Amino acid sequence: MGFWSGKYVAVAIGGGIAAYKSLELLRLLREEGARVVVIATAAALHFVTTLTLQALSGHVVRSDLFTPSETDGMDHIRLAQEVDLLVIAPATADLLARMAGGHGDDLLTTLLLARTGPVLLAPAMNVAMWNHPATQRNVVQLQADGITLVGPEHGLLACGDQGQGRMTEPAHILEAGRRLLAPKPWKGRAVLITAGPTQENWDPVRYLSNRSSGRMGWAVAQAALRAGAEVTLIHGPVAMPPPQGAEAIAVVSAQQMYEATLSCWESASATRPFAAAILTAAVADFRPAVQQPGKIKKSSTEPGQQSQLALSQNPDILATLAERANHMAQAGQTPPVVVGFAAETDATLDSTGSVSPLVRQKLARKGCDLLVVNNVLAPGCGFGSSTNQVTLLHRSGDTVAWPLLDKDEVGERLLDYLVHLLV
Repeated sequence: MGFWSGKYVAVAIGGGIAAYKSLELLRLLREEGARVVVIATAAALHFVTTLTLQALSGHVVRSDLFTPSETDGMDHIRLAQEVDLLVIAPATADLLARMAGGHGDDLLTTLLLARTGPVLLAPAMNVAMWNHPATQRNVVQLQADGITLVGPEHGLLACGDQGQGRMTEPAHILEAGRRLLAPKPWKGRAVLITAGPTQENWDPVRYLSNRSSGRMGWAVAQAALRAGAEVTLIHGPVAMPPPQGAEAIAVVSAQQMYEATLSCWESASATRPFAAAILTAAVADFRPAVQQPGKIKKSSTEPGQQSQLALSQNPDILATLAERANHMAQAGQTPPVVVGFAAETDATLDSTGSVSPLVRQKLARKGCDLLVVNNVLAPGCGFGSSTNQVTLLHRSGDTVAWPLLDKDEVGERLLDYLVHLLV
């Protein structure tokens, strides 16, 4: 069962052109297993029809305070109390103003006055309307009232202007709602995560790398954000945008990742140390000893001719952080939990279900608290796949083997496991 399965969500739609995007939000919620009810303002029904909203939500659309679907006439009270989450998308400038002023002149505003649970707003309007001092005052007031906003984003608006005012995409609204509802065991804690591959330049055209997509690191970062952590994500070249809310630092080479990671570690140690460092990145062990300034030409046209490439070893980021964490512990400080990921091509577990000696040797060599190991040749576990099957090896010798799981669930389980290791 997914996170949204069984959740009851009210989606309120304001009267703006971005109302068409809310149709996709309804589809996503239903697809994820949520029970959805739609509240449409009178203006919203000029942009999307009642029939469309009813077909996508699977329920009667609520739009009028004075024609309730229930005989007791208390739709606004009942819905305010029953739903797990109220999402308003799009939230127009007029809606923000009426909400900030505490109005209660239609079904939506009376429902908001009766609502004590989580409310998520996705504003959408012209850039000048968003930047207007009155709108900004209303935003400050709504946030002070405990309401969460997602967006608006910068981009091309329906009127042709460019600027901040675009409604956040439905998938991002869905993620913001999940973060709002999820438990927050990591609230107030900071997490350092590395992810993706590195690229080691040989010449301006060629480089050495690996097949890592960064998806496992993204899943860990997303899980940490959902759990309330402050996330610093240092990543190599990947094809995905960073998770919203993470402080993302893009690098290319292993040396750059090493320097960025140590810089973040030192900066945090001077203020508030990280609670955990989770190193999922597939860092290249070696780099070309010499980076050629120009493209290397073929020395011969003979097929099969061999050439040599001298390699230099890259710094070991995991071992370096583990050593620094151990020094902190020896100095009486509380060190972060240091977690390494190891992609292997040999069986992690032997025929008896015990962790192989090679994996235990790697844990001892790295000196980290926890090593998360997977065999990339196992079905469903290769680079770029959406699933993973991992074994957790703690420095105490304890092991935990998880079945094949979606990488998002691996990330969620890992954060749940690690929170119990924090001091």
